[in-house]
Amino acid sequence: MRSLARPCASVRENGSVTSATEPLPAEHPAPIVPRLIATDLDGTLLRDDKSVSDRTVAALAAAEEAGIEVFFVTGRPARWMDVVSDHVQGHGLAICGNGAAVVDLHDGLAEHRFVKVRPLERTAALAVVEILRAAVPGTSFAVEQTGGLHHELAYPPMLMDAASSIAPAEKLLAHDADTAGEPILKVLAHHPELPPDDFLVLARKAVGARAEITRSSPTALLEISGPGVSKASTLELCCAERGILPSEVVAFGDMPNDVEMLSWAGTSYAMGNAHPDVVAAASGHTVANNDDGVAVVIERILAAL
Repeated sequence: MRSLARPCASVRENGSVTSATEPLPAEHPAPIVPRLIATDLDGTLLRDDKSVSDRTVAALAAAEEAGIEVFFVTGRPARWMDVVSDHVQGHGLAICGNGAAVVDLHDGLAEHRFVKVRPLERTAALAVVEILRAAVPGTSFAVEQTGGLHHELAYPPMLMDAASSIAPAEKLLAHDADTAGEPILKVLAHHPELPPDDFLVLARKAVGARAEITRSSPTALLEISGPGVSKASTLELCCAERGILPSEVVAFGDMPNDVEMLSWAGTSYAMGNAHPDVVAAASGHTVANNDDGVAVVIERILAAL
């Protein structure tokens, strides 16, 4: 299966749009001949236990058999793509880090190669950290680079993997840091008390156009990328290379980091468990991730071919 990919979020507690038994709304039909399906992973393609159901595996395989490309477009870093490695059959591309990297998975996760990197420049990252420390006291930071994750002592440790180093963000981002030669994919900012959406609004207002800020976690964890870098903009680049128009793309998502992608795609679906901003951005909706909402739509697309 040739695929492109997306890192990271957990179960969403925001307003469900439809129940598992409701049919897809007739006023939002899928395109008759889509050329590409772009899907988020966590909270979208993956169930809450991070598994991919047999029904979803079969739907993805059937789509590619019908000549429809499948891209995984995630906030996850490349090293977290093992969650779908069994379903790309050892090859394919992944759009990771909310568009900061396109990763070649042909040789497996141990040998992943960055095909395209859209980094957050070190000077800009330092400026963002300085601004957020002043604007939102109590914020702690992590730095995601091509070689791994580094974070401050106060930053909550990741369950998925351990940090490569622990130090103040200013030291991690210094131009003479040990990892200064590795591109910065994103800076992560965590606040222990603020509601997630409030933190996002405050950060975007303070930082302005210096960087792209979004979120995909149910906690107050922000993901900060270079200006203009998003799932949508990198997916657009990949589609342009293949001669695929937005009108030929069907996209799926559930959290604010999916909004731009869902707005760009000709046809898009908010999951039944989606954040309200995602519901507003999408042209249609499907059932929740635990009810195989992506597979439901793909089956409907294939039945119409």
